[in-house]
Amino acid sequence: MNAEASGEKKRKDIPEKGAIVQRDRRTYAIAPHLPGGLVSKETLLKYAALFDRYDLQAMKLTGAHRIAIIGFTEDQLDQVWSELGMKPGAAIGLCVRSVEMCPGTTFCKRGQQDSMGLGLQLDEKYHGVEMPGKMKFAVAGCPMNCAAAPVRDIGIQGRPKAWRILVGGCLGPSPRFGKELCTAETAEQVLEIVDAVVSFYRKHAKYKERMGRMIERVGWDAFSRAVLGGDQPAES
Repeated sequence: MNAEASGEKKRKDIPEKGAIVQRDRRTYAIAPHLPGGLVSKETLLKYAALFDRYDLQAMKLTGAHRIAIIGFTEDQLDQVWSELGMKPGAAIGLCVRSVEMCPGTTFCKRGQQDSMGLGLQLDEKYHGVEMPGKMKFAVAGCPMNCAAAPVRDIGIQGRPKAWRILVGGCLGPSPRFGKELCTAETAEQVLEIVDAVVSFYRKHAKYKERMGRMIERVGWDAFSRAVLGGDQPAES
């Protein structure tokens, strides 16, 4: 018997509560925001205590460096967010969904740049910010690319003396590698260039159009000149 025949409401995601409906169409998962994927002892204890208070199905580490908590009913959502005292991760909606980052020089013996420091600055500024389409960032501290920078809308890769800035990458049904836009010597320069890329995207992207598709449409030369040199392409 389907949901309509049984009189049950057909449940959907609830973006304003950071809740994603599950396969059973009855329960929801939430994924609190964990900047940089860093988790404190206090946060882990909060998570663990939820198993004692709710009939949870599982907790799952996600590719966006969050911990999804699975198995809440709709009437439990407000209460659990109040108990956690955390903000939802931007797992759904047209916005900056995530800023992934590797340990970089903060922890990793192979790190060549401070990917955590730069990534946390980007996360603070952009996480959850509304966009024409979904957008994902990644910051890798070395060419090993553990944060998968080449397959993100904006990917930043550390080298010994500079940062490479890649744009237009994505995964999904039609994955693509990002293309190198430029290099930058300092984190401050990276932030300025990212600001320019995001501003261009917000102005020129169509509804639900990813970065790579937009660049294809407006042309690489027009895009790169506008972002790096101040020229503006004609509206299309």
